[in-house]
Amino acid sequence: MHRDHPGRAAVARPGHFAETAHTVMGSPTTSRRRFLRAASSAALGAVLAQTKGATVPKTRRPNVLFVFSDQQRAQDAGFMGNLQVQTPNLNRLAEQGVTFTHAVSTCPVCTPYRAALLTGRYPMSNGMVLNDVRLPITERSIAHCFRDAGYRTGYIGKWHLDGHHRGGFTPPGPRRQGFDDFWAVANCTHNYMHSFYWRDEPQPIWIQGYDADHFTDLSVQFIRDNQGPQPWCLSLSWGPPHDPCRLMPEEYLIYDPDQLELRPNATATDRAELAGYWSHITALDRCFGRLMKVLEETGQAQDTIVVFTSDHGDMLGSQGLQRKQKPWDESIMVPFVLRYPGRVPRGRRTDALINAPDVMPTLLSLAGLPIPSTVEGIDFSPAARGKPFEAPSSAFISNPCPFIEPIPEWRGVRTTHYTYVRNLQGPWLLHDNTEDPYQLTNLAQDPARRSLRRDLDDELSDWLARLDDDFQPRQVYWQRFGYTVDKHLQMPHDNEVGVFED
Repeated sequence: MHRDHPGRAAVARPGHFAETAHTVMGSPTTSRRRFLRAASSAALGAVLAQTKGATVPKTRRPNVLFVFSDQQRAQDAGFMGNLQVQTPNLNRLAEQGVTFTHAVSTCPVCTPYRAALLTGRYPMSNGMVLNDVRLPITERSIAHCFRDAGYRTGYIGKWHLDGHHRGGFTPPGPRRQGFDDFWAVANCTHNYMHSFYWRDEPQPIWIQGYDADHFTDLSVQFIRDNQGPQPWCLSLSWGPPHDPCRLMPEEYLIYDPDQLELRPNATATDRAELAGYWSHITALDRCFGRLMKVLEETGQAQDTIVVFTSDHGDMLGSQGLQRKQKPWDESIMVPFVLRYPGRVPRGRRTDALINAPDVMPTLLSLAGLPIPSTVEGIDFSPAARGKPFEAPSSAFISNPCPFIEPIPEWRGVRTTHYTYVRNLQGPWLLHDNTEDPYQLTNLAQDPARRSLRRDLDDELSDWLARLDDDFQPRQVYWQRFGYTVDKHLQMPHDNEVGVFED
């Protein structure tokens, strides 16, 4: 809850925290010096120390099933309020766990998000600022942590962390980032009806039919095969609902384009594409129901942490724009539901601003494992469990190296109330998401909001200082991280199947 008065808003700094997971308050007069002290590595370590080394009071650590789709925005699911989209299994998950209503993709692009998810570090720290770059094997991943704690680790589906050969083979070893026990992965493919993946040999395995169904089959078998005393951690990454939005079995296309109710800001939405997008989501919901059913059938449902989320959203015509990379909510906000019976209360909703780098420390803490010192994210397990929690006042969002589309480099903050974004020329966007949930009015140049803009700009500056982000033109980062881009300002890539090594 914000306590505003005319011409001024109370905007807490990232170094400030609220009293609960769903209330954000702070003082606009807090100096940046105080923030920098609060957000120093020592202070951040103190925050993480609340759960480091914690233990789970049980004889066996919990399994972890982490399921995420590609390009699924938060706004298109029943449990997030869009009752047009049929998601009964995900709705049930929300009833059984906690829904983070303000989950954020810190950089709404596939590879940067996935790297932040695995490492708990922001893109400027791990160098993953573009699609189709390879995650350095020097990074400490969440899979390393679970593996080293005795877990059986597996990854199924889309990876998109192994460089520019989208159809290439990732051999057993360090490039698998700790997912050592089971690997059924395509680096990147979205041909959902003619898809493939690799196991441990350099021969692709081709899929007959809708690939999300097949990857779910593999996940169901993994769960059945791992009913013993050893805990497991499985990540399942589906390619849909990422475009092409109508590439699925004909019988899966269940929505009538002419009957869709569009978002008020959707000025360039292709109804047939949106109908396909929703059809993908409902197909994935059915797949998710199969996963929950096998957990119940094998007696593992009570001992498994289950997460469903996505890497970023899709504008789908909102603001007259398409796809990802943008700072509006349809691009940066994602679904995020976490279920852990006996540890996470049923049916909770929290607006605590969980971001991609926060997922790793949160899951490690819930499993009772230590959080590596390299992690920049914050442990949100108290927010999940309904315990007292000092919620961050904002989530950091950015796109250091936009590609393909004519998008400026940008940095911003998303609070529970506002979105503020700066480009290289200065303030770009300011939206009051409470009064204007569809972000139809840009207040960045409104003289009456000058004080609010200044406070949010200070908030953003504090984040940039904390993350050592110097906010330069994209060319600086291409050179810094050794990337050579093509005419589309992206890493040149191919989809050839059979490319084994660089």
